[in-house]
Amino acid sequence: MSDDLHHDPDATLVRLANRIGDFFTAFPDRDEAIDGVAQHLRKFWEPRMRRRLYAHLDGPAAGEGLDTLVREAVTLRRAMLQPAP
Repeated sequence: MSDDLHHDPDATLVRLANRIGDFFTAFPDRDEAIDGVAQHLRKFWEPRMRRRLYAHLDGPAAGEGLDTLVREAVTLRRAMLQPAP
């Protein structure tokens, strides 16, 4: 059975976002880490990826699987990250 049959795009985005968060978790300054995550998502993620991440955060899954740092970053920096519909 192919893994493509079980591909979950939300799980992929969560995994990718958490990997970014893993890098910035090492920053001693929490605000700097939050800004780092947000800036990385803004710079390197296409708007459709950020829309999907917010759909996961705001939907029934309520951001399930997102690490604390990533959840903080996308919540606190939403104005700069959330693309227009």
